[in-house]
Amino acid sequence: MAEGFARAYGSDVLEARSAGLSPASIVQDLTYSVMRARNISLDGQFPKDLPFARPDECDVIVNMSGAPLRVRNGARVINWDVEDPYGGPIELYQRVRDQIEQLVMGLILRLRSEASSKRP
Repeated sequence: MAEGFARAYGSDVLEARSAGLSPASIVQDLTYSVMRARNISLDGQFPKDLPFARPDECDVIVNMSGAPLRVRNGARVINWDVEDPYGGPIELYQRVRDQIEQLVMGLILRLRSEASSKRP
């Protein structure tokens, strides 16, 4: 969900990649459904493990795992407390979607502000 929102709303300030510490085997149908309701396509997305996202190449890493995440390259790590909706009802997927959308938009606005303050 976060990658979908980031790609749709923030491509001017970020390149979104997503991965998990213990990725599921498939993207759940309810995930596709609740994202389509926001006109966000997740077509072509699939669960990936952390090395696939190349975290050592990232400047900012958003951690939603709840587990501590150490990075080697000095990237800024932002921790978001987001419930995993896997196996839950559609209402849970909707709540999580809405929370992630707000968090992603906040990050995008912060990155845009940082980028504009660095311009001469």
